[in-house]
Amino acid sequence: MAATGTGGSSNYWEDLRKQARQLENELDLKLVSFSKLCTSYSHNSAREGRRDSSDTTPLLNGSSQDRMFETMAVEIEQLLGKLTGINDKMAEYTNSAGVPSLNAALMHTLQRHRDILQDYTHEFHKTKANFLAIRERENLMGSVRKDIESYKSGSGVNNRRTELFLKEHEHLRNSDRLIEETISIAMATKENMTSQRGMLKSIQSKMNTLANRFPAVNNLIQRLNLRKRRDSLILGGVIGICTILLLLYAFR
Repeated sequence: MAATGTGGSSNYWEDLRKQARQLENELDLKLVSFSKLCTSYSHNSAREGRRDSSDTTPLLNGSSQDRMFETMAVEIEQLLGKLTGINDKMAEYTNSAGVPSLNAALMHTLQRHRDILQDYTHEFHKTKANFLAIRERENLMGSVRKDIESYKSGSGVNNRRTELFLKEHEHLRNSDRLIEETISIAMATKENMTSQRGMLKSIQSKMNTLANRFPAVNNLIQRLNLRKRRDSLILGGVIGICTILLLLYAFR
């Protein structure tokens, strides 16, 4: 409690203010370091995750960042508790006997120390929450990385099976492409033959007209008709053989 007498009371108040300022300075330094730890945690933990190739130990458990976080959080909470106690003593002093109740300077000083305590408390909880959120995200990413490494270091059967599936898929795509090309060639050949058939019919019609007039021309037309039927059979056979060969290559 406050000392008796004006001089003793004044010394007691000044002693409380001195303790409050000292605790506030310590908290300020601790909170700056705590904030830096939170900012650098993601980068450092990712770097440690790349160095750690263990499949049985989580990437971030027992890391130096976690230990620093726990230690600094406890220290800051202790300092906040001490500063709260000093502020409570200062409030008791302003309400104690022998101190003017309307001393604006004392009340203003007390309110300023309370505001500082509130700001430091808010900053601590905000930084702590951000740190925990980052650590949770890094733990999740570390678990994903571990699953990927476990898959890569497996027996390779799944990788081999996937490779075979990809090759078979590519083979089917090539087969479809060859079939489409074969169909395109057949359609173009059909169009050409239809066009040639029309021209030949027109020519034959004219030659038949001439054959009726000239017997020698009629004999020549009969020979041409025999040769045309033979050439058509040969062309059809060649096209059929080409089509079969392309289909066999596509499905081998």
